[in-house]
Amino acid sequence: MELKKIREMSEAELNSELVRMKKDLFNLRFQHVTGQLENPIKMRETKRDIARVKTIIREKELAKVQD
Repeated sequence: MELKKIREMSEAELNSELVRMKKDLFNLRFQHVTGQLENPIKMRETKRDIARVKTIIREKELAKVQD
C-alpha cells in the first residue's frame, strides 16, 4: 500500500485497515504452515504495511497532543 494513500486516511479508516491487515497476515501464516502459500514474500510485505499503518496512527496521535 502506498504511503500517500495511508496518510490521507482518517483514524477510523486506518484502524479498520489495520484490523484487515492483521487478519490477512494470520491467514498468510496459516497458509505458510500448511504449505499452501504460493508467494512467501507476501508475508513480509503485509508485515511492513502493518508497520506503516501503525506509524501513521502514532504520528496522528502525537499531532493531536501537540495541538
